Amino acid sequence: MNQTQVIEFLILGFSETPQLQMLFFPAFLLLYMVALSGNLLIMVVIGSSPALHTPMYFFLVNLAMVDILCTSTILPKLLGSMVAKRTISYGGCIVQVFFFTWSLGAELLLFSAMAYDRYVAICWPLHYSTLMDPQVCRLLAMAVWMVSLANTSVNTGLLLRLPFCHSKVVQHFFCEIPPLLKLSCAPTHLNEVMAFTADMILAVGNFSVIMLSYICIIASILRIRSAAGKQRAFSTCSSHLLVVTLYYSTVIYTYIHPASRYSLDKDKVVSVIYTSVAPSLNPLIYSLRNTDVKAALRRLLS
Repeated sequence: MNQTQVIEFLILGFSETPQLQMLFFPAFLLLYMVALSGNLLIMVVIGSSPALHTPMYFFLVNLAMVDILCTSTILPKLLGSMVAKRTISYGGCIVQVFFFTWSLGAELLLFSAMAYDRYVAICWPLHYSTLMDPQVCRLLAMAVWMVSLANTSVNTGLLLRLPFCHSKVVQHFFCEIPPLLKLSCAPTHLNEVMAFTADMILAVGNFSVIMLSYICIIASILRIRSAAGKQRAFSTCSSHLLVVTLYYSTVIYTYIHPASRYSLDKDKVVSVIYTSVAPSLNPLIYSLRNTDVKAALRRLLS
């Protein structure tokens, strides 16, 4: 076929205009610093405060770990490509796909685990200590990491079998499955089917479970007679629901359509939300709206 296997890729990024690069670099550097410092602070505050050693904060620590993994997989290379060469080796690209897809699946599953925790706490308060004991929480967290690891292993393995010879230009700011499939000179139907299936199970399936749990939660909250009780119950769920809606809507949009319909500008903007904005907002949303975390942070700083 007289085709040469691509051994490195050129990351197109956002813009080749120097003036725009000067705007994008500090913006993404700020997002990375906020995500890294915020999630590390969440882990330190919860780990140092015995009062926060509960299932809800246990899952929040896992979420902080996932957000650090996600942003550290994407943003350092993106920042480097803005000031130096924009190429990434074939191996580096595959590693980026593997760890990003791992963090993506883990985050989707963690949202479901957190929704289950809130469902049990509000709808079955008398059985909470039994249904959410430390062993159950550890098993749920282990299942989250292992299922997402299996998902990324399958999708990355299918990607490894593809030859990339049409072009070496990745029309994105990092290596992600949809733009890479466009570069393959072999049929990608199986890859698209598996990516679609994973999205239906991990994104659409988990989102449906979360929405069902919140319907039960809201119905239970409305039966609470005291206004203070209702407000306290809503405050424990509103942060999680806000993050879930932001994250799931963008992920479902990206992976639900075939690679052939991949749109350069639109999909890059959507990807920024779940790779950079959401991990930066998570610690702010969960800490600024949570009196327990703010109290523990004040004790830690004092």
